[in-house]
Amino acid sequence: MSITIRVRNNGPYFISADDAPHVRIEDAEGNVLAPPPGRGIVLCRCGMSARKPFCDSTHKEGFSGKLCPPVVPPSQA
Repeated sequence: MSITIRVRNNGPYFISADDAPHVRIEDAEGNVLAPPPGRGIVLCRCGMSARKPFCDSTHKEGFSGKLCPPVVPPSQA
């Protein structure tokens, strides 16, 4: 099963509620971090969240993240 991680302009990484049950998030020590059940996963991209790795909307204070990595054609992914 493939899981889509959507990069939001000037915001977090987003994983849909449908894909979320198939994602396992661990901290550096291997402890499992549980996102809210039944919801999508919203991961911090700005580095300023007080709830890392989850987003707390701190990016709205001025994070600029419009630049994304180069697009890889699906045949090369």
